[in-house]
Amino acid sequence: MVRAAQSQVDAAAAGVVGAAAYPNPQVMLTGGPQHPRIAAANPATNHRAVTIAQNIENPWLRSARIDAAEAGVDASRASFEQVRADLAAQLRVRAYELLLRQEIARMEGSIFELMEEVRRRIKVAVGIGETARFELVRSEAEVLNAASRKEAAELATLRARVALIQFTAGALRPDFAINASLFDPVNLPPLEELRQEVPAVNPDVVRLEAEQNRARLRIDQERASVYPSIQILLSNFQEAQYTSNTAGFNVTVPVFYRRRGEIDAAVADSARVRETLEYRRFEIGQLLESAWQALQIARRRVEMFEGGIIKEAENALQIAQAAYRFGERPLIEVLDTQRVLRGILMESLQARFDLQAAAAEIDRLRAYYPRESVLQ
Repeated sequence: MVRAAQSQVDAAAAGVVGAAAYPNPQVMLTGGPQHPRIAAANPATNHRAVTIAQNIENPWLRSARIDAAEAGVDASRASFEQVRADLAAQLRVRAYELLLRQEIARMEGSIFELMEEVRRRIKVAVGIGETARFELVRSEAEVLNAASRKEAAELATLRARVALIQFTAGALRPDFAINASLFDPVNLPPLEELRQEVPAVNPDVVRLEAEQNRARLRIDQERASVYPSIQILLSNFQEAQYTSNTAGFNVTVPVFYRRRGEIDAAVADSARVRETLEYRRFEIGQLLESAWQALQIARRRVEMFEGGIIKEAENALQIAQAAYRFGERPLIEVLDTQRVLRGILMESLQARFDLQAAAAEIDRLRAYYPRESVLQ
């Protein structure tokens, strides 16, 4: 996709070369024998004629055509930057999704190990008669449930890894590692600064501005086409007795049709691009506000979880485990406390992923991504 967008930029640059080219001259060469009507008086001879025609371009038409082609290059380059920014943001989200799946898989693995340890202790207690066999059955069911969640998390991690390899067109090795973490800090400019920056640098807005400029120049081009066009003619005629050199010009005068249809179409197209640009600016501003609110919500959730919720849930689990070991609490309370901790950890990881995804969306809107990173 990136290379296809780059090819469009190259094609638009080639269009500038074509727009700046001067028209080629036309050369007409004719010749043949001349046979007199009275052969005795004039012998047969040959004649030759060379005519050169050169169009003289209207300078206003030529200037508008070249400027329109250059505006097309700007539009194609902005489209290229839009493709790169979109792909960079998608890549970032997919990479953090893989990190999220890996963290979930590690969490499920630790829970599985914890349930295995609980089951082992219960089995020993059942063997010496301290605990009812019902507790062992319940613990084995919880172990199977934890094993199922662990396997599902590992498969989800593998699926996210394969999707990332597919997204990068196979450029990554199967055993690649991401040099990032869900706990990476998110540093963005203030909202007011983003409100000024995003509409000015967003590639889609820049592309529409270039298209608006090109549409305006197309109006100038069509209006300049109404002016008379000139063609200079040079001719040389030779025969046995005479040589003739003539010069002249042709003028095409737009008397009956003055390109009214083409001019109106260009004006309407310019209005279409202008209205699209205004709407897109508004839409991107709203997308920025939405992404910023999502960022603040995710950041607040992360602060809440890190501010004590996770620690309190971990302490509650430790207390429940200790009480169970001393026979003060049943196993079901340990399992319920463990489920609460698991849910809190899942929500915390999801909040961190949402924080990174919101930051990626804001960076996409302002076309910001690390361009210095090169895949080796």
